[in-house]
Amino acid sequence: MKFLLDTSVVSAPALREPNTKVVRKLQQQGASCAIAAPVWHELVFGAGRLPTGKRRAALEEYLHTVVRRSFPILPYDEAAADWHGRERARLEEQGRPTPFVDGQIAAIAFTRSLTLVTANAKDFRLFDGLEIVDWT
Repeated sequence: MKFLLDTSVVSAPALREPNTKVVRKLQQQGASCAIAAPVWHELVFGAGRLPTGKRRAALEEYLHTVVRRSFPILPYDEAAADWHGRERARLEEQGRPTPFVDGQIAAIAFTRSLTLVTANAKDFRLFDGLEIVDWT
């Protein structure tokens, strides 16, 4: 495994107008990718918040037949929690707190030596030593 995909990247192919650059990179690199358990949570939660209907059904099918079958889901484990706790304390001391879930995702990427793939690089730039790439 080489890449950890953020929610923004996993959801890109399911948009009404998919980002072709992201879709192409996923086709090329998909076997080298995983997602974090907090990303899976965001995807399931986001789809579940939609009203019952065609769009929700299509997204839920995409999640379970494409995403779940294509990418391993990596847990937020003890090593990730330790790194996240230290990074969170460091950033808060600097007056730069970050969203908790972003810290979880960053921690999973960092502790597994994976490059985080995101369309929202600014949300992750403050984390020390985290390798980030934007496929958009």
